Amino acid sequence: MKISPQWVRDFVDVPVDDQRLAEDLTAVGIAVEGISGSGARTVFEMEIGTNRPDAMNHYGVAREASAIYELPLKPSQPKLPGTPRSQAQHQSKAATAPLERSTSKKKQTSAAKPAPKRDHSNTPAAVSFPIHIEDPELCPRFSARVVRGVTIKKSPEKVVHRLGLLDQRAINNAVDATNYVLWEIGKPTHVFDMDLLEGGKIIVRRASNGETLKTLDGVERKLTEEDLVVADAKKPVGLAGVMGGFDTMITDKTRNVLIESAWWDPVTIRKASRRHGIHTDASHRFERGADFESTVVSCDRVADLILESGGGQLPGDVIDVVGKMMDQAPIALHVSEVRRILGEKVGASEIFRILKRLGFTLIPAGQEREEFTVHIPSWRLDVEREIDLIEEIARLHGYDKFQNTLPAYSGAVTEPPDAAKDRTLRTRALALGYNEAVSLTFISHADAERFLSHCSGSSPAVLELENPLSEEASVMRTSMAPGMLDMLGWNLNRGAENVRLFEMGTVYGVTDGVRVEPKRACLGATVVAVKNSLPGGGVLDVSQGEGAAVAEAFRGFKGDVENLLAAFECEALIYDRQTAEYFHPERSALAWMDGTVVAQFGQVHPEVAAVRKLRQDVFLAEIDLQKLYARDLRQVRFVPLPKYPAVERDFSFVFEDGVSFEQIDQAVRALRVNDLRSFVPAEIFRGGAIAAGKYSILLRATFQSAERTLREDEVAAWSGRIVTALQGLGGVQRRE
Repeated sequence: MKISPQWVRDFVDVPVDDQRLAEDLTAVGIAVEGISGSGARTVFEMEIGTNRPDAMNHYGVAREASAIYELPLKPSQPKLPGTPRSQAQHQSKAATAPLERSTSKKKQTSAAKPAPKRDHSNTPAAVSFPIHIEDPELCPRFSARVVRGVTIKKSPEKVVHRLGLLDQRAINNAVDATNYVLWEIGKPTHVFDMDLLEGGKIIVRRASNGETLKTLDGVERKLTEEDLVVADAKKPVGLAGVMGGFDTMITDKTRNVLIESAWWDPVTIRKASRRHGIHTDASHRFERGADFESTVVSCDRVADLILESGGGQLPGDVIDVVGKMMDQAPIALHVSEVRRILGEKVGASEIFRILKRLGFTLIPAGQEREEFTVHIPSWRLDVEREIDLIEEIARLHGYDKFQNTLPAYSGAVTEPPDAAKDRTLRTRALALGYNEAVSLTFISHADAERFLSHCSGSSPAVLELENPLSEEASVMRTSMAPGMLDMLGWNLNRGAENVRLFEMGTVYGVTDGVRVEPKRACLGATVVAVKNSLPGGGVLDVSQGEGAAVAEAFRGFKGDVENLLAAFECEALIYDRQTAEYFHPERSALAWMDGTVVAQFGQVHPEVAAVRKLRQDVFLAEIDLQKLYARDLRQVRFVPLPKYPAVERDFSFVFEDGVSFEQIDQAVRALRVNDLRSFVPAEIFRGGAIAAGKYSILLRATFQSAERTLREDEVAAWSGRIVTALQGLGGVQRRE
């Protein structure tokens, strides 16, 4: 949000220049992210925390400056002509009694009704404008004021200039007055053309199912009983706390204005705003909690601005209906606790001075002034506990004044049980050229359904958020793949093609009614990055066809996954092609470690890549750390160099495409030849004299004994057994 430092100076005589003011505000947590303009056109770009709606305006920022520089804060006192108070007093007293909600509703017809006639009477007699609140839990307070005989025209230059600095468009003097007050003291208000309010009264009620309201943006909105509305005797005229109605808006024909300022239940406003897809400056503040005591002063300030620019008269005093008081409970503050938390001796007088400057009222609870009862000002809804008060003391005292100290701890410091395994995996990933990244833990329902991991066994139910930021972040992530793809896409869209990332974290779900949070790791890489890491590297060579080039990169990515898994003890690591649907069917695999699936990896399916608008083929690997960490880290063991020579034998076979190397390897390992040191594929060939649907493979076996030199007849016998085993898989030995 934007704040004008010149406007702030209306309320406090700041003794420093704008640059220093920005620095001092930032130091106490009211962050100024940037400064634009100069002189009277200087504007602060502010980053105000969502828990501080009291500071989302110029008066709130001035209050902070007043506390920083220990200067008096000038009150916001509208200058209104004297009016009788009998009416306001009558309304307030009547409203303090519990109000019964009507249970009978008259049936409404949809027949068109003629527009109500306007009454342009300027009679300054006392006005009687009843306000009925049907649900004081949702609207504890509603204040209103009538201004008659107004001339609607352009706002004064000062108002137009200040609103313009904040990127607010000037409309007319009545509407601009509400916007000006919003940015000045932080209280949203609204103005109605009073002559268009039917029945001469305001009713705050829940909408009826099927009722409609055309809001100021020109959209016809269908309401439900979950919506809270401001209505006249016949129809809704505003969606409470969100947006006013189109049919009662201020126009050039308006002469009599009703000013409204209320306090709305934050949860109700938040739900209505989300339900109708409207986010306004008013709803932004009401959702976070407005100042209960500011309704009257904001009404008066709007009236002051309207009278100043458009003339008119006040036919009566403010109408203030209080259906329920909103007093905050006082908090006990112990000086000893302040010193314990802050680690520094902050005197009682310093505590008293800081909190008083911020508007808190302190009453000593003992003669030694070591304990206070603190009454919370109405605008600080975020202060609920003693620790909140201590935070206020710390930030105004100055974080830079506290010495750097370590917290006292008498116990033993121990690492988490999987710290060594985390460290090993992270070190290996970094050594392979992957950069660690962190993605959001929220994903969409669509991503939760699409990215189901084969390495997690049965898929748990999704864990939905009660109050999601958006549909794209409505559930807790069930897979780390969506976040990794988003990060790869973000880099590709900014011209970074050589991208390799990894992330370690948790996924979330519900199994048998119990929330589960298994640990996962995820690798992501672009095809260019993988190709560059291979021997020869350089530009991706597509001379043999793009598919062949990507297949070569897939084998390189598979090597990275194997490198990570090699850090853990296992007897057998084999691969299976039955991966999730979002992987390429020919360039993906499941990793089985001693019969347990610990990872799946491969090229992301082209259709998925197209939907996410990835500018390059990418590879993804998901590792189930919960299953992987069930194994010990592989221990480094010393093995002396062999004294006796090794013997190699090559076997050339033709197999059907359906026979995988894992099957070949298992068949040979089942022979249990003790002196067989390795058995690897040396070359694969398709085409030429090899029939379609088959491939030729050159297999290399290495035999070696640690005790003696092997005899030729022994090697021949073992070789014969290997040939027999391979023929049992349907292999045909090539002898040419």
